[in-house]
Amino acid sequence: MITAKRVRVLIVDDSAVVRQTLTEILSSDPEIEVIGSAGDPFAAAERISQQLPDVITLDIEMPRMDGLTFLRKLMSQHPIPVVICSSLAEEGAQSTLKALEYGAVEIVTKPKLGARQFFEDSRTNLCQTIKAAASARVRTLRAAHVVEPKLTADAVLSPATSAMVKTTEKVIVVGASTGGTEALKTLLEALPADSPAIVIVQHMPELFTRAFASRLDGLCAVSVKEAETNDTVLRGRVLIAPGNHHLLLKRSGARYYVEIKDGPLVCRHRPSVDVLFRSAARYAGQNAVGVIMTGMGDDGARGMLEMKQAGAFTIAQDEASCIVFGMPKEAIKLNGVCKVLPLTAIAGAILNHAR
Repeated sequence: MITAKRVRVLIVDDSAVVRQTLTEILSSDPEIEVIGSAGDPFAAAERISQQLPDVITLDIEMPRMDGLTFLRKLMSQHPIPVVICSSLAEEGAQSTLKALEYGAVEIVTKPKLGARQFFEDSRTNLCQTIKAAASARVRTLRAAHVVEPKLTADAVLSPATSAMVKTTEKVIVVGASTGGTEALKTLLEALPADSPAIVIVQHMPELFTRAFASRLDGLCAVSVKEAETNDTVLRGRVLIAPGNHHLLLKRSGARYYVEIKDGPLVCRHRPSVDVLFRSAARYAGQNAVGVIMTGMGDDGARGMLEMKQAGAFTIAQDEASCIVFGMPKEAIKLNGVCKVLPLTAIAGAILNHAR
């Protein structure tokens, strides 16, 4: 009998506790093989020269050489999918975002205390992240690991309300995951200051979304901020869901606004793209434009279909420009997509449709 090839992982972290805990947890998945661990980038480089891993988990703050420097060197010599294992701290968020810019494919947070319990609680998500990273496109794209959802957006959305005042104002809703931080940067930098209002869910841990929004705000003509409950959805403004909270589009008369909401994981995520998309279908209908971008799994696929059925114009990023083609592929399979476009063409399509 032929068995599937296991994902080979190298763990790079200066904490012995983190190295041991990650090794035990990842090794418990029969589809993952931890081929070694290293306390700093120099030891990691030596291990890589002996055996090339499929995925590397990488800490940012380490002795002798920091993780960012190592990542830059790695991507120029051996482009390997890297998952950043970073402290959950505001000051570390900027460095972690820089790591995503340099080519890391995903973020996994670690606490300052209680690492073992934290990782145990997130065992399933951690293993899925590693396997998805192995499928991520560094030079060539392979099939993404698709994760079956546990709950639908019904777990977060409240019952539908009666019809509201008519409006023709367009609202753009965007969902992204693995590879999405740089894809969103490309999209938003191409938009003018008077772009239609945009609301975004990017799968990202708590605290990192504020730093991400701040970084984009300094790069783009549009205004970008981490969303807060009751923020008005306006032309020229981009609202990004805060990590670990769902984001819903709502309407009062002709005014669109957002609501930040706790609740269970939807499609194994919080924030969930499905929650945003289904709220857009309900409250914006044909005035909405939905965009689903690079990411693992199928979060957003059902919500995009519901948007299309409500009259919205829906766009999926094409396979060639995705880091992981999971989310767009699932939306296309459900026939929820009006148009499939390369990343660089999405901004133009949004603006043309809004006109």
